[in-house]
Amino acid sequence: QVQLVESGGGLVQAGGSLRLSCAASGSISSRYTMGWYRQAPGKQRELVANINSGGSTYFADSVKGRFTISRDNAKNTVFLQMDSLKPEDTAVYYCNARLILSIQYWGQGTQVTVFS
Repeated sequence: QVQLVESGGGLVQAGGSLRLSCAASGSISSRYTMGWYRQAPGKQRELVANINSGGSTYFADSVKGRFTISRDNAKNTVFLQMDSLKPEDTAVYYCNARLILSIQYWGQGTQVTVFS
C-alpha cells in the first residue's frame, strides 16, 4: 500500500514563499520519479515540477526560476520550495510518484492560496 502525504500548503501574500513536503510510505523507492502537479479551479491539472531517480529536474515555464524541487531518498520525501509566489500560483498541489505511466500514485492534495 503506497501512501503520499502532502503538507506545507497555506495562505501567503504575493511575493512570499512556501515549502511543500510529500512523504511517501509503502513500496516507493528512489527509482520513482517524484513530482508536483497543481490544479486551479476550472483548469486542468498541470505538471509543475519533477525530479527523477538521477536527480534531473523539470520545471514548467511558469515557475522556472521561482520554484525548486528536491528529494531525500533516505526519507522518501520530496520538497517543493516556492518563492516569489504569484496569485496565479493559487491551486491545489498534488504530489505524484511515478515508476512508469501505468504505475503511479497521487497524494490527496494541499491548498496553496496566494493573495495580492
